[in-house]
Amino acid sequence: MTTRIDARFAELKQQGRSAFVTFVMAGDPDPKTSLDIVKALPKAGADIIEIGMPFTDPMADGPSIQAAGLRALKAGMTLKKTLEMVCGFRRDDDVTPLVLMGYYNPIYIYGVDKFLTDAKAAGVDGLIIVDLPPEEDDELCLPAMKAGLNFIRLATPTTDDKRLPAVLANTSGFVYYVSITGITGAAAADSTAVGDAVARIRRHTKLPVCVGFGIRTPEAARAIAENASGAVVGTALVDALRGSLDAEGRATAKTVGAVADLVAALAQGVRGAKQAAE
Repeated sequence: MTTRIDARFAELKQQGRSAFVTFVMAGDPDPKTSLDIVKALPKAGADIIEIGMPFTDPMADGPSIQAAGLRALKAGMTLKKTLEMVCGFRRDDDVTPLVLMGYYNPIYIYGVDKFLTDAKAAGVDGLIIVDLPPEEDDELCLPAMKAGLNFIRLATPTTDDKRLPAVLANTSGFVYYVSITGITGAAAADSTAVGDAVARIRRHTKLPVCVGFGIRTPEAARAIAENASGAVVGTALVDALRGSLDAEGRATAKTVGAVADLVAALAQGVRGAKQAAE
C-alpha cells in the first residue's frame, strides 16, 4: 500500500529536499475561512498538511493552539464537519497529503469503525493521535492501518533507545519528532540537539523523520530541515491567523493571506536547506 504521504516523500527524496509540513486547526476561526486557508496552503508551499481536530481538553497544545481549538468549537466545528472540510479540499486537490491530528476522545465518541470509513472516504491519509501510546494499538492504530491510513507516532527527547522500538513498531508514513520537552509553542528548537536525535531515530527506522514544536521562522525551519526529512510548523501559523482577526475574533479580508504569506516564507526556508543524507 502506497499512500499520498509515501508518494510525497518519495517525490521529495528525488528532488533532494525536505518536506514542509503545516498545521492548522479545523474550523478556526470559522469553517468557511478554515477551508479557504487549507486550500491556499499547497500553492503557498506546504508539502503535507496537518489538520487539527478541535477538542475541549488538549494536553500537548500550548495556549495558541488551545485558543484555536476553542475558536473552532465556538464556531460550531465538529469531527463530522472536519471530515466534510477534507472532502471540500479534495474536490480541488487529490495529491496533497492530509493528516488529522488530535486526541482519541472525539474519535471514540464518533465510533472508530465509522470514523475510519468516513475518514478514508473523505480523503484523509494519516492520523496523529497524541494520547494513544503503543500499548493501545488495538484501539485505533491497527484498525487505521488496515483501513489504509498511515498512523504517525510521536517520539520525544525522553524517548530512549529502550522505548523507541515500541514507538516505531506500527508507525507508518513518517515519524514525528517533538523537538522540545513541553507543549507546543513553549520554546525554540535547538537544531544541533535535533540533529543528534534524528540521527539516533534513523538508526532504528527507514521512515522519514519530521520535526515539530518550536519552529517559528524561515531560518529555524531551514536549520531543522538540514537534519530532518521535514519541518513542521503550527503555532506560528495559528498566531498569524489570530493576528488577522477583528476585535470580536472574526475573520477579516487579511486572514487567509496572513497564513499563506507566512507559509510561503517558511517554505523558502525549508527549500533552502542543504539536505542531510537519509
